[in-house]
Amino acid sequence: MKRLNSISLILAAAALLALSTPVPAFAQRMGMGSMHRMDGMDRMGDMMDRCLEQAEEMGLTEDQIMKIKPVHREMQKKQARFQADLKIAKIELMEIMEVKDFDLEKSSAAVKKIDQIKTAHHLEMLKDMKKIRALLTDEQFKKMKKMMFMKMDWEKPAKM
Repeated sequence: MKRLNSISLILAAAALLALSTPVPAFAQRMGMGSMHRMDGMDRMGDMMDRCLEQAEEMGLTEDQIMKIKPVHREMQKKQARFQADLKIAKIELMEIMEVKDFDLEKSSAAVKKIDQIKTAHHLEMLKDMKKIRALLTDEQFKKMKKMMFMKMDWEKPAKM
């Protein structure tokens, strides 16, 4: 059983390392690195930008806007910190992997650190979203969901 767990851990680490191989410098400069991909959590701040931009259409009151703005600013700060921390953690992983016979334990710890940074950030974003959604009426929430759906639909690539 212990051997099976060790093999599973090694395979999982190898898979993670294969997926997190360093991106060539030219690709990073051109924005092709994995650090530039965004997922749903990263888009929460964008959604809040859009809600504030379309506050009138959503029917937000001045009081709601004044309560949403500080939470939104904190989300922006957290996003900037997250991106910096994540980039540093990925650089540290690349440093470990520079040598041919890199230390698997160190690289595994670096991959876990990256995962912890992402998880902590996502949980913080969820807390902030909960705060903001609590400020919205049911009708405003429906309008926000419709705006999110329209934006996601617009971002989908055209079918060939």
